[in-house]
Amino acid sequence: MTTAAIIVAAGRGARAGGDQPKQYRPLLGRAVLAWSVAAFAKTGIDRIIVVRAREQADLCAAALAGFDVTYADGGDTRTASVRAGLAAAQQADIVLIHDAARPGLTPDIIRALIAEIKAGSGAVAPALAVPDTLLRTEEGGRVTSELDRNGAVRVQTPQAFRGDALRAAYAAAPDDKSFTDDLAVVRAHGGETRVIAGDPRLLKLTFPEDFSMLERLLSDERFTCVGSGFDAHRFGAGDHVTLCGVRIPHDKGLLGHSDADAGWHALVDAILGALGQGDIGAHFPPSNPQWKGADSERFLRHAHKLAANAGARIVHVDVTLICERPKIGPHRDAMRARTAEVLGLPLDRVSVKATTTERMGFMGREEGLAAQATATLDRPT
Repeated sequence: MTTAAIIVAAGRGARAGGDQPKQYRPLLGRAVLAWSVAAFAKTGIDRIIVVRAREQADLCAAALAGFDVTYADGGDTRTASVRAGLAAAQQADIVLIHDAARPGLTPDIIRALIAEIKAGSGAVAPALAVPDTLLRTEEGGRVTSELDRNGAVRVQTPQAFRGDALRAAYAAAPDDKSFTDDLAVVRAHGGETRVIAGDPRLLKLTFPEDFSMLERLLSDERFTCVGSGFDAHRFGAGDHVTLCGVRIPHDKGLLGHSDADAGWHALVDAILGALGQGDIGAHFPPSNPQWKGADSERFLRHAHKLAANAGARIVHVDVTLICERPKIGPHRDAMRARTAEVLGLPLDRVSVKATTTERMGFMGREEGLAAQATATLDRPT
């Protein structure tokens, strides 16, 4: 049976705050929307359709770089957006419809829903029981009545459907009618719907405080990893060196295929190591003339982007520069600030320090300098 997942991501999410729609805001190092796409991709869904607002196309493409998705333009209402997604899903036998604002989706929930449809259900959704007392209030907070919570549930997404039943229900629904969810569309067409056990992590991001709450709920699916890096360059003719993005006057220069910024090269290797993504030479081969004299900021931004694509957050970095000269102390704060700027980190999560070899070895003889770095990342399991 063919499967398709439709992720509705055309809203503006104003109540969630922030300077961009909530589906593109970062959550534990990854765009909110990307969490759901990644969950569907892990299950081998045949087609993932993302319905986004046309004016958000660039934001959407940046958030989902590296994922194999089909895009559809959303409408003025959620119902209209789902119609657009259904058209892109073609004749899939099983269709799942999911709200982008629920990034806590897991492959287990997806598989459970698909299994229910394969077992004969026409429409099914995850849901949670309501443990709290339910009251009806009026403006000003005055309680007017108590509601019976017996049998009440909080319905979540994704909601899964037999494809032909869902298409028939939407075809019969008036074009100008808006529904709160897709179970309601099927029920309006006379279809039977049911629910299975939901997941608290499928919290819908609605208000600013929901982001921190969901981060805590997802913390058990994260782990901390540490990568290390080392780099060294010879001194040669020149009048400056570049270290951690800062140009420092010196009576020698550093020899290298790029700008020979040993501090950032070591840091790039540390980030790549924490990601299991090889080393800087594998990504930027010195044999490639494209990188001749390149600014190492490009390398560091590349490593940062790889981390983001993997859903990882760079938590802390530490660079140690090893040389007799130039003196690092007067430039340390500038190095920290540049590194923090490129990685989008608070200054107190960036360490740059220096040491010497007490005149021993090639660094002691001032034939060159070296750098070592560690990077601490928070990653999804």
